[in-house]
Amino acid sequence: MNQRIKQLREQSLAAVNRISAERALLVTEFYKTGVAQEYSYPLQRATCFKYILENKHICILDNELIVGERGPAPKATPTYPEVNLHSLHDLDILNSRAKVSFKVDAETRKAYEDIIIPFWKGKSQRERIFKNMTPEWLNAYDAGIFTEFQEQRAPGHTVLGNKIYTKGMNDIRKDIADAIAKLDFFNDAEALNKKEELTAMDISAMAIIQFAERHAEKLKELADLEKNPMRKAELEEIARVCENVPAHAPQTFHEALQYYWFVHLGVITEVNPWDSFNPGRLDQHLYPFYQKDIANGTLTKEHAIELLEAFWIKFNNHPAPPKVGVTAEESNTYTDFSLINLGGVKPDGSDGVNELSYIILDVIEEMRLLQPSSMVQLSKKNPDRFLHRAFHIIKTGFGQPSVFNTDAIIQELLRQGKDIVDARNGGASGCVETGAFGTESYILTGYFNLTKILELVLHNGLDPLTGKQSGLKTGNPEDFETFDQLADAFQKQLRYFIDIKIKGNNIIEKLFATYIPVPFSFHPD
Repeated sequence: MNQRIKQLREQSLAAVNRISAERALLVTEFYKTGVAQEYSYPLQRATCFKYILENKHICILDNELIVGERGPAPKATPTYPEVNLHSLHDLDILNSRAKVSFKVDAETRKAYEDIIIPFWKGKSQRERIFKNMTPEWLNAYDAGIFTEFQEQRAPGHTVLGNKIYTKGMNDIRKDIADAIAKLDFFNDAEALNKKEELTAMDISAMAIIQFAERHAEKLKELADLEKNPMRKAELEEIARVCENVPAHAPQTFHEALQYYWFVHLGVITEVNPWDSFNPGRLDQHLYPFYQKDIANGTLTKEHAIELLEAFWIKFNNHPAPPKVGVTAEESNTYTDFSLINLGGVKPDGSDGVNELSYIILDVIEEMRLLQPSSMVQLSKKNPDRFLHRAFHIIKTGFGQPSVFNTDAIIQELLRQGKDIVDARNGGASGCVETGAFGTESYILTGYFNLTKILELVLHNGLDPLTGKQSGLKTGNPEDFETFDQLADAFQKQLRYFIDIKIKGNNIIEKLFATYIPVPFSFHPD
């Protein structure tokens, strides 16, 4: 890596995880005005999103090439009080944890104590969910059968498709206007609701354009003050990039990377989607831009690597928003789980490995950062060289890239009912979740504790932790004469709690769709 990237990487690694009150304060300011109550929920969320992007601090670091931060500075991590509210006790735990701490300064703590907590207490989505749950669900939750609930996360993994590489936000706004014009208010009882959703999408699309324009203005100000002619030219070029994307479709390799990054910031600013928004199949999306720029002489391989390495650093600047309660005390997994997919196959089923696949593997090996995470999709169509290159990195003990079987992923998605093109364009996100990229979100509403089910079976449905009868009375274990009797009791207990969990999932999904819609994340084709 060159000196610029080395300095940016060291700066990212040295940055201290800390809680930023910026987003929480802006959301609170917006809802305190009372303006939100005049709108439907989609319009509330879109207008709030616009307010955040209009007022959040613009952070541009020395010598960086890709611009934009989730918080006011690297690793200044926002919270989402409308989803789940951190208590002062949570903040104290996060500030003092021995391993992955999030520092909370006196000003931030005071903002929570005086402004954020008093306004949001009793109004968060998590509190709304608990108010709507059945006694059986609440009982199971207290017993620990459902764990890692909404402790700061909204329910969904989402992976970007290829839309942004062919359409600018102005093109998407045109699609939205066309969709509104086609609404049938005579025959469609949902037409008004659809209009509200589409209008919210238009507001949010315009908001991200204006957010990029704010960066362009700041870059021009910095360029006017810059004495170094090379950096001055860079700042002016990055400003030009921010003026073109995301308003318009990207035309260059640099613009494609910056466009994605603005979209990434938009998605994770709107709401926190289970720490797992990511660009998916980056080598497929970026390769046409790389080919064109190399061919016309406006990009060298060395500069492409530099841009990618600068892009990698932006991910590493963003630890996942911390959780609350017992997970704040015990969980130390605070990466953002952005899993970049390489290789696999093209939509026509042919080999998807290209020159950029190898370049990105070089970047992964050289940067050695926890974020973004990376994986290779291996198909029988891929060359052995690709496999060997990935293994060369894996054997260094870095832990990346992980390896997935493309052909198995495609078969899994086909069994789910996806068409063949969506299946071939899909892959893995987050930890190991598979899906069709750009066409779906994976709705997660909490983990299911199977070992706890066994514990209940071994106590005839009684929870030894709480002393409550949490499960079915499936018999005293000392009366079981065979393993089959134990297995049968486990199956009965399991089915009982699966039914409770699925009912709860349906409630959670409906409440999020109603009260926390995400108009920026989901735009019409």
